[in-house]
Amino acid sequence: MAWGWPGGARLALSLVVNVEEGAEFNVLDGDRGPDPVDELGIVLKKPVRNYGNETNYAYGINEGAPRVLALLERYGMQATFTAAAVALERAPQVAEGIVAGRHEVCAHGYRWAHQLGMPEDREREFIRKAAESIERSTGTRPVGWLSRYLHTGDTRRILCEEGYRYHMDDFSRDQPFMDRSLAKPMVVMPYALDSNDMKMWNAPALTPRDWLAYARDTFDWLYAEGAQRPRMMSLGVHLRIIGRPGRIGAFNEFLRYAASVRGVWIATRRDIAEYYESVAED
Repeated sequence: MAWGWPGGARLALSLVVNVEEGAEFNVLDGDRGPDPVDELGIVLKKPVRNYGNETNYAYGINEGAPRVLALLERYGMQATFTAAAVALERAPQVAEGIVAGRHEVCAHGYRWAHQLGMPEDREREFIRKAAESIERSTGTRPVGWLSRYLHTGDTRRILCEEGYRYHMDDFSRDQPFMDRSLAKPMVVMPYALDSNDMKMWNAPALTPRDWLAYARDTFDWLYAEGAQRPRMMSLGVHLRIIGRPGRIGAFNEFLRYAASVRGVWIATRRDIAEYYESVAED
């Protein structure tokens, strides 16, 4: 093993909190219809407002955010908040809470929208506007990017040219790696969908206890592998999903468990990316 995590840690744990609420598709913002991502799985294809789902998203801001921020404070953990810029513009109290907790904000689009199909100039504007907006909301310009799943073949190059330092749109490994095909090499920070709390929306039969068991199993396996080589675990949650009273306890239990294990470096994605960049040999 040519390199290792700081302090001899066996596992780098990245907690990712998605902030999308208020930046989703809405006819009020000129979209062709309401956002199709709904806890009930009801897709409206007509250009009408889905008032019920709008309040479901608002729940994440009103109730979910305070719960998630309080738990992170309880355990003294810093997370990366992947935020759609407009979501923070419309919920400045959430931006203030993130800053007060010394968490990182990674750009999750200007709005919570797919980049696929955007011409290069429009995608560049979308990426640039996100950085400028987040800097206004938090006082710090983001250095990382996560798309709303679908992006273009130009995305990473544009991010590099716009000054971003890491990219999350990758699911290929359990550790960072360098993309040296760019004019300036960029750290790729793989994300994980299998352990994401979105599964409790996409697969309603999955209970919070099931999700917790899967997250702990993932943690344990990667921790064991960490005795031989550096491993990184990503755990992604959403304010409107994990922030519900029947689910937040599972998040609490995972954080409590992670805090009890020695040799775990719990860090923001920026900190992990910067460290990796300093030791990378790939």
